[in-house]
Amino acid sequence: MADRTERQVPATIHAGGEWLEAVSGATREILDPADARPFAVVAEGDEKDAERAVAAARQAFDHGPWPHAPVGERAALLRRVADLLVRDREELGLLESRDAGKTAEEGRIDIDCVADAFRYFADLVAGEAPGRVVDAGSPDIHSVVVHEPVGVCALITPWNYPLLQASWKIAPALAAGNTFVIKPSEITPMTTVALVDLLTEAGLPAGVANLVTGPGHTVGARLAEHPDVDLVSFTGGLVSGTKVAQAAAPTVKKVALELGGKNPNVVFADACATDEGFDTAVDQALNAAFIHSGQVCSAGARLIVEESVRERFVAELARRAALIRLGRGTAEGAECGPLVSEQQRAKVEAYVQSALQEGAVLRSGGRRPEPSADRPATGYFYEPTVLDRCHREMKVVREEVFGPVLTVETFRTEDEAVALANDTEYGLAGAVWTADAGRARRVAGRLRHGTVWINDFHPYLPQAEWGGFGKSGVGRELGPAGLAEYRETKHVYQNLAPKPVRWFAG
Repeated sequence: MADRTERQVPATIHAGGEWLEAVSGATREILDPADARPFAVVAEGDEKDAERAVAAARQAFDHGPWPHAPVGERAALLRRVADLLVRDREELGLLESRDAGKTAEEGRIDIDCVADAFRYFADLVAGEAPGRVVDAGSPDIHSVVVHEPVGVCALITPWNYPLLQASWKIAPALAAGNTFVIKPSEITPMTTVALVDLLTEAGLPAGVANLVTGPGHTVGARLAEHPDVDLVSFTGGLVSGTKVAQAAAPTVKKVALELGGKNPNVVFADACATDEGFDTAVDQALNAAFIHSGQVCSAGARLIVEESVRERFVAELARRAALIRLGRGTAEGAECGPLVSEQQRAKVEAYVQSALQEGAVLRSGGRRPEPSADRPATGYFYEPTVLDRCHREMKVVREEVFGPVLTVETFRTEDEAVALANDTEYGLAGAVWTADAGRARRVAGRLRHGTVWINDFHPYLPQAEWGGFGKSGVGRELGPAGLAEYRETKHVYQNLAPKPVRWFAG
């Protein structure tokens, strides 16, 4: 197998079963965020490449075998893909690390989760009943509700979890019998290119899986508005997601949007009553905020801690945040990698500066680290940052930073904690920490967020739906609801003993 970490041939557009260069011949260098040096070259597609890929997907859906393949055959292919992911785990994990800047161990864990997603949807579709019988009240009527594939799906994925987010869309789309065109982020496309290779190796028919590498304002925009696309699924920022919805509206295609969050991590004092409880809550607050350098839609970027334990909690949190080891993802002992780009680091720096101007107190971080052998000066590193004495009017509290920045707010009562946690235009995820089981259920029930963790942060289950409230988006991924997004429902009504109606003369 060729080394995918050094791909220099810019034939990264896949349409109709062929690897192609961009129609325009344009290319893009892919940079390693640890040192800002290029390590791959990909095709820079545009609207013409999107047209070519959509045409291939349309042909494969309308005239190919995949939409009509038995569910057992589809499930078997998904399981083969999972096996190939396990086979290539080390290589793909390193490629994800180099592409997105995360640590190699995070990359390997991502590959495990991707394989799990393919297996889950294989099992789900294989175990389903062929249809739901509807009692029509007559032995002469056979009535059944069946599910059919939507058609051609446009899948647009973000840069922070390139392969994981791709799998959350590709696995259910294929399980349901669809064809697709995927557009990965233009800055982190490499593992998605590798996954399409694996789909081909697993035996997926030509034209079912299509890929266009290129920017969102050309490729993504054309996919969202294209009349031959039946569904568009987008994960990314609120501004871009709004544009996708607007582009899709004239053709009234199905739309699924996952647009991020500003997620509260609520810590009650009773969760810290023991040394073990205190240590666990602090450790999980670090994990919530700083995994993948905070570049996570569900990051617990808002710590909302009870006033009576605030000073002790924040002091220990800041002390440990300052000890987090920054370095190239493949470096021994690295716990956090760089941000994905210079643009993203500049955005984070601007948020921190505005917070300090608005009265926040810097407890740790807030700057670029000193360079080292594992942390080149040219890399996009930024220290894990804790901002104390924050309040809801601050820009850094209200807007999604998408970087290693944790804000601290405090409360005195349960009602105040809930009000603070729900005071956001997003509603993706949140957590509550308490030793009181009744309070845990009560607060979780009042939080307006798509996922609520109790005494934990960040785990997800493939069989559980993932989505949010408010501006976190519409639609669901994972679980049975994730599969349903890629289906249409048909009611088949069969009259076994038809008779004339004679409503009209004649």
